Amino acid sequence: MVDSKGITTLRVEGMDCNNCAQSITRFLERKGLEDVFVNFQTREVRFRRDDETLDPEGVRAGIKRLGFTVVDEPESGSSFDHGDAHDHSAVARRRLLFCAVLTAPLLIAHLLMTFGVEVGLMHNKWLQLALAGPVYAIGGLHFGRSALAGLRERMLNMDVLIFLGSTAAFIYSMVGFIWDDPQYYFFETAATIITLVLVGNWLEARAVEKTTTSIAALTDLQEESASLIMPSGTTVRLPIEEVKVGNRLRINTGDRIPLDGHLLTGHLSTNEAMLTGESLPVEKGVGERLLGGSLVTSGQGTYEVTAGYRDGTLSRIIDLVKTAQADKPDLQRLADKISAIFVPVVIAIALLTWLVGWLTGYATFTQAVMNAIAVLLISCPCAMGLATPTAVMVGVGRLARMGILIRGGSTVERLAGVQQMVFDKTGTLTTGELTVTDFTVAPAQDRAQALREIAAMEEGSSHPIAVGIRSYAQEELERSGAAEMTDQVKYVQETPGVGLTARTNSGEKLFLGAAHRQGLTVSGDPDIVFTRGGRFVAGIKLGDEIRPGAAAMVRELKQKGIDPVLLTGDNQTKANQVAQAIGITKVEAEKLPAEKLQLVTSLSQRQPTAMVGDGINDAAALARADVGISLGGASAAALDAAQVVLLRDDLSLLTEGLKVSALTLRTIKESLFWAFSYNVVAIPIAALGFLNPMWAALFMAFSDVVVIGNAIRLKSRKAK
Repeated sequence: MVDSKGITTLRVEGMDCNNCAQSITRFLERKGLEDVFVNFQTREVRFRRDDETLDPEGVRAGIKRLGFTVVDEPESGSSFDHGDAHDHSAVARRRLLFCAVLTAPLLIAHLLMTFGVEVGLMHNKWLQLALAGPVYAIGGLHFGRSALAGLRERMLNMDVLIFLGSTAAFIYSMVGFIWDDPQYYFFETAATIITLVLVGNWLEARAVEKTTTSIAALTDLQEESASLIMPSGTTVRLPIEEVKVGNRLRINTGDRIPLDGHLLTGHLSTNEAMLTGESLPVEKGVGERLLGGSLVTSGQGTYEVTAGYRDGTLSRIIDLVKTAQADKPDLQRLADKISAIFVPVVIAIALLTWLVGWLTGYATFTQAVMNAIAVLLISCPCAMGLATPTAVMVGVGRLARMGILIRGGSTVERLAGVQQMVFDKTGTLTTGELTVTDFTVAPAQDRAQALREIAAMEEGSSHPIAVGIRSYAQEELERSGAAEMTDQVKYVQETPGVGLTARTNSGEKLFLGAAHRQGLTVSGDPDIVFTRGGRFVAGIKLGDEIRPGAAAMVRELKQKGIDPVLLTGDNQTKANQVAQAIGITKVEAEKLPAEKLQLVTSLSQRQPTAMVGDGINDAAALARADVGISLGGASAAALDAAQVVLLRDDLSLLTEGLKVSALTLRTIKESLFWAFSYNVVAIPIAALGFLNPMWAALFMAFSDVVVIGNAIRLKSRKAK
C-alpha cells in the first residue's frame, strides 16, 4: 500500500527479533530506498517509494530470500493486531519447551559429572545423539535459515554467530561419534547453546508483548460498527469502514464513540482517558467535538461524523505511536553502524582464538575450538540493536497514555536536550478564550453599523481573537435589536499577525486588526482597531486569562536549567503583563510570523530550542525549532503541526513529558552502555578460555534480558 506521502507499507511475517529487522533494513537500504523503517514488533516494513529505484517484485523476492514472507499490504491507518506478538511468544515458548525437555538430561548429567557424580547411561553415544540431534535440527532450522539467507544477500547477522557456534560443537561431537572417542563428545554443549539462546528469544518475545501493550490498548478502542440514522429516521448497524463524513450516528450510555464528529442533539458525559490522559469525565453539549474511541459514560444523542475511520484522531494517534521508532536517535545510528561490522569482527576474533591458542600451545586443539565457540556465542550485537527500539517503544507508549504524542525516537532525544523554550502567548500561556472588555466608538460613528461590519469581517476567521470579537458583536446586536447582518462587506482577506481587510460596496477600505500595525495613536490604547477609509471608527480591548499552571510550569523549567522566552504578535504592554505574572523575563512582542520564524531560527542556532504553540498559527516557527510542541486539544491541525502534541491543554503535561523523555534517553544510554561494556569485557575472557560455550550462551541470552528488562522498567520507573 502507498500513502499520499509516497510511503510504501508492507506486512512481513517471520521476523523474530531486532536482528531480523536489521537484515531487512540493510537489504532495502542497499536497494537505494529511503526512510526505511522495519518494526519486528508490529511486523511492518515501510520505505519511501521512488519509481526510479523501486522494483516491487525485486523487493518482495529479496525479502523472501532473507527467509521472510510478505503476506499482504496493510491499508493506511490499519490497526496493529496485538495477537501477532502473543502468537510469536507462544511459538517461541513451544520451541523452547521441546528443546529444554531434550537438553535437560544432557545438561544435568554434565553438571553432575563436574562434581564427580557419574551417570552411566548418559555415556551412551546413541542416547546423546538421540537427545541432541532433534535440538540441533530445531536450532539449525531456526537460526540456520536466517544465517544462510543473510549470507546469500552478503549480510552477516547475529544468527550467523549462533549457527556457527552450535554447528561447530555438533560437528565436533559427530567426529567423536564416528571415531567412538568420548573426548570429542560435546553434544550437551551444542544442545545447551541452542536451548539457552531460545530462552533469550522467548524472553524477548514476552518483552515484545509488553512493549506493544500501548498500541494494543489504543487498537481496542476502535469500534467495528456504528448505528447509522437513515434519512427515514430508522437506525441501521454498519461497519465503520462504510460510514462516511456527514453521516449521522446514534450513541447511548455505555457506547464507545465510533468516529470523530460533533454533537447534534443531546448531552453526553464522555471518558477520554485513553486518548488524552484526562481522568475526569468530559461534558459534551450540542456543537461540541466528540473523539472516536472515547466512552459515553452517561447520556445519549446524535452526532455528525467529521472524519472517516482512517483519518480520525484515534487512527492518527495509533499511527504516531506505531511509527515512533522510524526516526532513530543519533545514539541508535551509532549502534547500528557498530553492529553492522560487529559480526565479521567477532568471526575473525574467533578464528584467531582457535589458531593462536592451538598453534602457540596455549590450549589443546579441542580447548581452542571450545574457546572459539565461546567467543562466537558471548558476542551480542543483538543487545545493542534492542537497546533503543525497546526503550523508545515503552517510553513513547508511556507518553501516549499521559496524552503526549511524540514523533519518533530522535524527537525524544532532542526534547530531553532542550535548553531554551519559546512560548506563544494567546492559546498557549493564556486560555485563548478571549473576551471583549471594552468597545469604544469614535464620535459621529454608528455603533450598530460598526458592530455589523466587524461581525461580517470576522465571520470566516477561526482565530481566537476573531471568535471572541464575533461573539461579542453578535450578542450586542441582538441585545440592541439590530441583529440583521450586513451584506455591504466584501473581499475579506486575513493577513496572519496583522488583521483583516475588506471593502464595502461603495469601495471604502475596511481594516480590523492590531493598532500598532496601522501606525495609529488612539486614546485608551485599544488592542484592536476598526478603520473605514483609513479613519478610526472603533477600538476594542480584549481580556484573556492566564492558563492555570503556567507559573508553576515556568518555575519548574527554570529549575531544570531551561530558559523560557515569550514570543508573541500581541502588543508589548500585554506581553509584559503576562510575562511578569508567570515569571518570564525574556519577552519578544509585536512580531509577525516571518519575524517569529527568524527569531526562532536565531535562537536554535545558539542552543537547542523548543517552540510551544497552538498548532494552528506559527506553523513555520514550530517546524523550524529543534522541537515543535503543540497544545492542540487533539485538533487535526495540531496533530500535523509539531513533533510533540499535547492532547490536553494542560501545561503540566509539558514538564511531565520532559521528565519522561529524559528518563527514556537515560534508559537508552544505560542499555547501550551495558551492551557495549559487556562485549568489551566478555570477548577477551572467552578468548582466553575462562568461559565455556554453555556459560557463554547463557550470558549472551542474559544480556538481551537485561536490556529488555531495563526498557520494560521504564513503564513504571519514576521520572525525576
